[in-house]
Amino acid sequence: MPTCRTPLVLPLLAALMLSAAPGHAQQVQDGARIRLAMLQPPRSGLTPLSDDAFKLSRWSMAETLIRLDPDGLPQPFLATEWEQLDGHTWRFVIRDGVTFHDGTELTPERVVASLTAATQAAPKPRILDGVELEITADGEDAVLVRSRDVDPLIPNRLSSPQLAILAERAYGEDGRVNPIEAGTGPFVLREINGTTSARLDRFDGYWGEPALATGIDADYVPDGTARAAALRTNTAHIVEAIPVSQAALLDQDLIHEVPMPRTNTLYLNTETGTFADPEMRRIAAAAIDRDTIVRMVYEGRADVARGLLGPALPWADGLRGAVDAPEPGDAGGAAITLATFTDRAELPEVAVFLEQQLTAAGFDVTMEVRQYAHIEADALAGRFDAFILSRATVLDSGDPVAYMFSDFACAGSFNIAQLCDQDVDAALQRAAEAPAGEKRQRAIIEAEAAILATHAAVPMLHERVIQGEAAGVADAVRDPRERELVGIRTHIRAE
Repeated sequence: MPTCRTPLVLPLLAALMLSAAPGHAQQVQDGARIRLAMLQPPRSGLTPLSDDAFKLSRWSMAETLIRLDPDGLPQPFLATEWEQLDGHTWRFVIRDGVTFHDGTELTPERVVASLTAATQAAPKPRILDGVELEITADGEDAVLVRSRDVDPLIPNRLSSPQLAILAERAYGEDGRVNPIEAGTGPFVLREINGTTSARLDRFDGYWGEPALATGIDADYVPDGTARAAALRTNTAHIVEAIPVSQAALLDQDLIHEVPMPRTNTLYLNTETGTFADPEMRRIAAAAIDRDTIVRMVYEGRADVARGLLGPALPWADGLRGAVDAPEPGDAGGAAITLATFTDRAELPEVAVFLEQQLTAAGFDVTMEVRQYAHIEADALAGRFDAFILSRATVLDSGDPVAYMFSDFACAGSFNIAQLCDQDVDAALQRAAEAPAGEKRQRAIIEAEAAILATHAAVPMLHERVIQGEAAGVADAVRDPRERELVGIRTHIRAE
């Protein structure tokens, strides 16, 4: 059975020790805090059981049992080793000597409570879509994780920021989770100021090497022009997702392109309205001119999509066969509502081009554009015919099956296309059961082909995020999975 033993922790410790190398600390500006301009405000009060978990992770505040290396392979974090006991059961040894931000100790019982809370949440964290887990303590230093179905990705799942381990104080009787002073990371969350900002301080009781920065001041700046201005004026040290339209106006030494496992996709409502007709979906798919969108909206800073999975997963294109383009058709004036959101500055521009292209194919298009927080519920409820979404494809587990299941399975919790197709579900099930490695990769590409055959999703392009870093910022994390941003080595150089 697959086993991970303690020596795997050595690369992590070696990386941590770099921050304490002789002469390194002397270059750090004394007392410097890192100022962030974040893309989106929290949607759920920074509960780790929602997408807000990725903010906690990017601030190095909350930690998981497992972390992923650049290749998406599991490595030790709060668990130091693990072993698969049988097809359904895994044993994880819990790191000794870890203290939560409130001074309480990390124990197997605390791990059981945190993970069990995630399994019982409504809605569940999407990493647990279609997954049933039972977690129990095993002696004084380990937990057992049992899955209802055979699941070769249990270690990967436990790396999701939505399965962070928090102190008992975080969990209220009403099911709400408050992460203030409840994590185990090198930074402790002190203040949550609604959808405006958050403040964190360095945690001097951290189990690893202490962070170089003394704290983090995070502001939420949904407007892309304002985020670019924050970098230009040095109001922020690190800026998330600078819009392509602003990149050319900035000092090129301050911006960094990071290839992302993120696909800009047009989701078509397969349940109600015009696109319940497969022929209408085919006509819409044939109408999309990807090259024009990449050239005109993204100024070439994106990759034309051949499938749901892009260059950030280099194995995908090598396994993917030839993709046949659908034949153009005429929609005959069929009315559709095309929607997207403003939080990613490029998406309304993409919508304008799509409106033109779909109109040319004979659709009567009405557009609707709002902030994401005000449009997500309607999109998930199927109230639009078409929805443009920028979607991370390996956000949770480092493996795209979780994203595919969430978005395209009958039971998926993020199924904007309202798709329920037996062939797709069967292909996703085969991919989910395949062992890690090339066999699983081939099954994933077969599932992708089954999804694309329905024309429920039309992948248009794969994004590259543009991260801004002010002069003097050192060792900001440029993470394609958007899990890390400020690490223990991130600091402001002394002038």
